[in-house]
Amino acid sequence: MSLLDSIKSVFGVGAESAASRSGDPEDLFGMSTAYLTMEADLGYSSAGDAGLLFNGVDSSEFRQAVEEVESILEAGAKDTGTEFEVRDDPRGGEWVVLHDPDFEDLVTSVHFAADQLAEAGFGSRLLSGVFSFEDADGRSVYWIYSFRRGAYYPFVPTGTNTQDTSTQVKLESVLDGELTVESDKSYWYPLWPETPGGDPWG
Repeated sequence: MSLLDSIKSVFGVGAESAASRSGDPEDLFGMSTAYLTMEADLGYSSAGDAGLLFNGVDSSEFRQAVEEVESILEAGAKDTGTEFEVRDDPRGGEWVVLHDPDFEDLVTSVHFAADQLAEAGFGSRLLSGVFSFEDADGRSVYWIYSFRRGAYYPFVPTGTNTQDTSTQVKLESVLDGELTVESDKSYWYPLWPETPGGDPWG
């Protein structure tokens, strides 16, 4: 099985059939309060970046929906200052990547992009929302929302194929209850960066 097939298996049909609840773009707003706990209780600050991963489809309707998301984000950038880019995922799929020092704006923009695609009839193509944090030493920590599972999980890469499981368990214990955290760790799928210290979106 290829890496892309593995991603589709975890975020796609396999996860959907095993999901205990449906994913909902509204769940992304849970990060609006969770990030305060990340800062106050754990000492992590927002890295100023977030992303939405989705599985593209070769149709004019889908491309039009993505272009609509881009045009509205571009218009909104004048008010919020949120910068964005659409890029291909190195493993397959596509990203809307957002940059803003204001975490609330990041949450709102990721939600908007996900909600627009869902409203256009492409909610089944949504894979994950990713929010980036860093500690005092600049080490990256992520919260990933799986649309197929309707739950969050932490991801702390220490390279391109290793992760800090002890920190992930600590994050789970602190944020569980504030976020809907995935209880089955087999669905804590690592979105490995291409290079050490890089982000999941490359």
